[in-house]
Amino acid sequence: MRIAIASDHAAIDMKAALREWLIEEGHEVADLGPDSHDSVDYPDYGYKLAAVVAEGTAERGIALCGSGIGISIAANRNPGVRCALVSEPLSARLAREHNDANVIALGARLIGIEQAKACVAAFIGTDFGGGRHQRRVDKLSNPSC
Repeated sequence: MRIAIASDHAAIDMKAALREWLIEEGHEVADLGPDSHDSVDYPDYGYKLAAVVAEGTAERGIALCGSGIGISIAANRNPGVRCALVSEPLSARLAREHNDANVIALGARLIGIEQAKACVAAFIGTDFGGGRHQRRVDKLSNPSC
């Protein structure tokens, strides 16, 4: 699977660990930055990640910041992205199965690397359920208000 990953400075260590693990698992990973612990603005990386996923260059995206909140808000500004902030595997699975999420956000200051790996594994290992969920997902992409 082609996966894009981006973070801010607070999550750079988690990003590096997840990138290496995903490559070991056989995935193609595009690391969209940053490359150092120097302070950066999470919206810049959330927007960059969202653009790559929305255009189809990556099938899924992983957005990381200290809490996961800010970067998830940034990613969700792109209408082609459905980013879910998750902190445990069940939410990651349901985000895919029910909401067809194409990006997940994780908070590096809130969960450890093993929990992050479990969330990512659930996210990339779950298909969208379709059926009754499709109409709701269609509404997410095409708000009528």
